[in-house]
Amino acid sequence: MKGTILILDGVATNRIMLKVLLSAAYYHVVQADRVAGLGAVIRSSAPDLIVTAMRLPDGSAADVLRAARGGEECVPVPVLALAAENDRATRLRALAQGIDEVLTQPVDDRLLQARIRSLLRARDADEELRLRDGTSRALGFSEPVAGFDGPARVALLAREPRRAALWRRQLGARGRHRLDGHRRDDLHDLLAGPPPDAIVVELGGAEAQDGAEAPSEAAAQDGLRTLAELRAHGATRHAAILAVVPPGAAALATSALDLGAGDVLTGGFCAEELTLRLAAQLRRKARADRLRDTVRHGLRAALRDPLTGLHNRRYAQSQLARMVQAPGAGLALMLADLDHFKRINDCHGHAAGDAVLIEAARRLGDTLRPGELLARVGGEEFLIALPDTGPGAARARAEALRRAIGATPFTLPDGAGALPLTVSIGLVSVPGAVLCAEGAPVPALIDAADRALYRAKHSGRDRVGEAGGACPARTARPAPVQPLSGIG
Repeated sequence: MKGTILILDGVATNRIMLKVLLSAAYYHVVQADRVAGLGAVIRSSAPDLIVTAMRLPDGSAADVLRAARGGEECVPVPVLALAAENDRATRLRALAQGIDEVLTQPVDDRLLQARIRSLLRARDADEELRLRDGTSRALGFSEPVAGFDGPARVALLAREPRRAALWRRQLGARGRHRLDGHRRDDLHDLLAGPPPDAIVVELGGAEAQDGAEAPSEAAAQDGLRTLAELRAHGATRHAAILAVVPPGAAALATSALDLGAGDVLTGGFCAEELTLRLAAQLRRKARADRLRDTVRHGLRAALRDPLTGLHNRRYAQSQLARMVQAPGAGLALMLADLDHFKRINDCHGHAAGDAVLIEAARRLGDTLRPGELLARVGGEEFLIALPDTGPGAARARAEALRRAIGATPFTLPDGAGALPLTVSIGLVSVPGAVLCAEGAPVPALIDAADRALYRAKHSGRDRVGEAGGACPARTARPAPVQPLSGIG
């Protein structure tokens, strides 16, 4: 099954016809005939979408909307209303109340199915955001849903520039958005400027400007190609896209929805209706943008150390694996451990220790070049990887890193003074020719650097210890050594 749809209609014949149509499209259909008890029906059936008659024996589509979205425990369910008459005032009032779509009976089957698919796609995105929000609240990272606080940037694309200008005047009188008119078949200006938040694109052509004729096939295909290009282009793929379709062009409206239009005006341009639909699409875009930001921030959190902002061990290991596959002049791997760091926490507190770690990360990072890797892999331990670096250059770079830490005392927070600090570094350097011929497993490289760091610690600290002997790729697994924790 593709989802559950709740049908609400006081006329049994209407319910049966809709059930046959939607069941044939592999939806699971639940039926009801009145508003009374609707909350229990929604909780038990968990519908993905509600199709309701505009008028019911004991209420209206607005009552259905309130029941569907009346509590936080209920998942917001899109509501599609079917009106018995093509009454513009009723349709606008329903859209203003928050109903997602209003179609007039008799309904074109293709358009109804396309509307359902479009609303379900949007609902799935909302549901994913809701689940992520629940996780964020549980972890203490909740934040409010962002909306468009300022005016949105809206591009108006019409086949004729004069019609885009007319739309701009009519729509500008009703809202506070920044409106730009463009010729539909020339996207150069649109794509060259700042990305729009929403795009209103005319489908059809000049033949249908008075609403008396259906658009020509060529004009319709040109409009659909523009719509597909907008949805595919990097600058516009996340914009809210609304298509304006001439009256009677149900097939064109269906194609527009399936190609990615977020909404369609099926009766031609109407500034009042477009204002309502545009507001809904911009709210939906704000939620989708936040979802993408949540995913982006989640990935960043999974790969970053929250204190220093450096990459973590997981990221470092994957990057090392890539560096080994592109050896160049060689690869240098270092493990750097701050000397006697535990004393800072014991004597000055953890806030001082955190400040020292942040500053140490900054100093180490300032000595690196683009393409080189720095990660925090332990409490006071950092991993540094230098690709395309031979042994001589690696030794010089390791000494530079050591001096970056030890040359200047670290300023403690709250005026607690400055504290000198040193670092010990374990270095393993593998020539490129050896990597090409032998390979070097990442765990073996890290093992070798760890042993070199251990030697530097036990040789007096504040120095660079180098791994000696054979290439780590051919070295037998070493005997366990004393862990570094406690050495300092």
